[in-house]
Amino acid sequence: MSDEPQTQIQQIRLSPPVPSGAPALTKSLDSPGPRPGVWLTRLLVVGLVLAALNLRPAITSLGALLEEVRDGLHMSGSVAGVLTSVPPFCFALFGFAAPRLARRFGPGAVVCAGMVAITAGLLIRPFAGGTAGFLAASAVALMGIAVSNVLMPVIVKRYFPDRVGTMTGLYSMALALGTAAAAAVTVPMTEALGGSWRTGLGVWAVLAALAVVPWLGLVRDRSASSSALPSPSQAAPVSAPAPASGLRLGRSRTAWGLACFFGLQATGAYITMGWMPQIFRDAGISAGTAGLLLAVTMVMGVPLAFVIPRTAARMKNQGPIVIALGLCGLSAYAGLYFAPAEGAWVWAVLLGISNCSFPLALTMIGMRSRTGPGVVRLSAFAQSTGYLISIPGPLLVGVLYQHTGGPGLPIALMATFLLPQMVAGVVAGRDRTIEDEARMRD
Repeated sequence: MSDEPQTQIQQIRLSPPVPSGAPALTKSLDSPGPRPGVWLTRLLVVGLVLAALNLRPAITSLGALLEEVRDGLHMSGSVAGVLTSVPPFCFALFGFAAPRLARRFGPGAVVCAGMVAITAGLLIRPFAGGTAGFLAASAVALMGIAVSNVLMPVIVKRYFPDRVGTMTGLYSMALALGTAAAAAVTVPMTEALGGSWRTGLGVWAVLAALAVVPWLGLVRDRSASSSALPSPSQAAPVSAPAPASGLRLGRSRTAWGLACFFGLQATGAYITMGWMPQIFRDAGISAGTAGLLLAVTMVMGVPLAFVIPRTAARMKNQGPIVIALGLCGLSAYAGLYFAPAEGAWVWAVLLGISNCSFPLALTMIGMRSRTGPGVVRLSAFAQSTGYLISIPGPLLVGVLYQHTGGPGLPIALMATFLLPQMVAGVVAGRDRTIEDEARMRD
C-alpha cells in the first residue's frame, strides 16, 4: 500500500517497549486492539460512513432554510446568531463527556446512542413549537453529533491503526458528502414536499435512522472497544512509557495548537454553514442557487477529505498544508467582499477548499499521540476545547448582521479568524507527540 512508510512509523509508535516487570495492563493500553474479523470490519466501515453522513445535515439543512425558520419562529438576527452558535456549544459540552461514556459503555454503544439522539432531535425540532423548543430539540441532535465527533478518530485508531489516513479520509469524505447533500437538496426537497420548512428539516431524520442499524451490531463489541479507553485512575508503572492518564494536555503546546486550530476552523465552518446562503441571497442570488453554492462549498470536501489526510499522514510536518488552505480562504473572503455575485461560484470553490482544514485537524489528532489512550484524550481535549473557542464566532456574525444591515463586516471578521488559525495549525503540525512533550517537561 502507498501508506506503508507511515504505517511502519505508526506501528512503532503504538507498540513501545514494555519492561518485563510491567503488568499486562500496560501492554493492552499502549497497543492497538485485535484486528477485527471480516464481518466486523465491513460493519465498521458501513457504520463509520453512515454515521459520518449524519454529522452535519442537522446544521446545513438549517442554513439553507434559515430565513424561512427566522420568519416562522419570529427570530431577530441576534437570536439567529445564537441558533448558529448552538452547534459548537453542544459539541464542546458533550464532547468532554464522550471519553467517560466510552470507557463505561464502549465506543460502539455510545456512537449508536448518538445516532438515536440525532434521529430523535431532527424528528422533533421542526414541530416542537417556538424558539425554545426548536433550540432544545436541536441540542438533542447536536449531543449525538458531539459524542460521535470525538469517538470517530478513536474507533479508527483502535481498529485500523495501520490505515489511519485512509480511514480518516473515508469518513471525512462521507461527512463532506452529507454536508453538501443537505445544503443542495433541502430547498428543492422542501418545495417538492409542499413548501413547509418544517417538513424540509424533519425529513433528514430518515437518514439518521438508517445509521442506527449497523451500530446496533457493534454494541456487542463493547469489551474489545472499551479496553482501549483507560480510566483516569488506572496508572501504569513508573517505568512504562508516558501513560495517557499522566499526560497534562493543558501544558502541551501541541495540544493547545490543535485545540486552537480545530476551534478556529470550526468557527469558519459553522459561520459558512449558517450564514453563507444568506450572504449570497443578500447579493441578489435566489434561495435555490444560494443553497447550491453552499453545496459546492461543502462538496469540495468529498475528494479533498480523502486526499488531504493521506497526504498529511505521509508528511512529517503538516504546516504547508495549513498555509495553503488558509490562503484559499483569504482569497474567497476577499472575493465575497468585493464581488459576491459576480464570482460567486469561484468563491464557493475556494471556500470549500479552505474548509478542508477539518479532515486535516482530525488526521493530526491521530498523529500527535503515540498511543490509543493518548488519542482518546487528545481528541476530546482538542475537539471540546476547540468548539468552546468557536462559540462566539457565529454569534458575532449575527450581531454584526443585525446592526450593520449587510455582510461586509461579517465577511471581514471571517477573514480575520483565518490568520490565527494558520499560526495555530503550523504549531499543531510540527513533528512531535504529546508524549514527547511530557518527557521533555520531566
